Amino acid sequence: MRVLLLGGSTEASALAKLLAQDGRFEATLSLAGRTASPRAQPVATRTGGFGGVEGLARYLRRERIDVLVDATHPFAAQMSRNAIEAAAAARTPLLAVERPAWQPQPGDNWTLAPDMAAAVQAIGSAPRKVFSGIGSLALAELQAAPQHTYVVRLIDLPKVPLALPDIVFVQACGPFTVEDDIRLFREHGVEVVLAKNAGGDATVSKIEAARALGLPVTMVQRPFIPPRPTVATAEEAMAWLAKCWNSTLESR
Repeated sequence: MRVLLLGGSTEASALAKLLAQDGRFEATLSLAGRTASPRAQPVATRTGGFGGVEGLARYLRRERIDVLVDATHPFAAQMSRNAIEAAAAARTPLLAVERPAWQPQPGDNWTLAPDMAAAVQAIGSAPRKVFSGIGSLALAELQAAPQHTYVVRLIDLPKVPLALPDIVFVQACGPFTVEDDIRLFREHGVEVVLAKNAGGDATVSKIEAARALGLPVTMVQRPFIPPRPTVATAEEAMAWLAKCWNSTLESR
């Protein structure tokens, strides 16, 4: 069974490993190409976009993909919408691997924001020291509030300078520990944490560190994605794919 796996998440890498170990499947992992040096994967890998819905639908037909699995980042909403439309156009079964969002715990002080622009405004007009764990694609939004001092953690440093007078970049790749983030926040005198509700374990340390230090968190809520079949883990995705494989075998 030919599987196209849209990656960019911890779950995608875990699923790629499971697929590589199962002779019933021939998988291709598709990456957007936003990380300069992505980790090596145990399945065939392609990098770059498809050219929108029509391009993805053409790829599904041309490569005779049996199943499309969307395991992109929870904030890659446009890619997920494209996957829904392309799968329908190509009549290809679709499954999304969508990890649960973080939920506030006792001791958390969250301000919820519907998008990045609202989140930046929610930090307030008074200058503050802000830790940003929002990723590179949303960095431009910070320029709307240049009065703050920003500590920004990224996998790859930005190629285009930002119009911000006071910004520090910390180049690192998760998963991170709570102890490391507590030390980082103290070192830079962080007063508020800006985060996207990505869920999962790889970057939750910044939320736990904020809780431990009593720091407020401005949390960007997940974007809307139309309904689709979903599971929460790579293991659940493999079970779903096994059912598809069995159904195909029985129909022959």
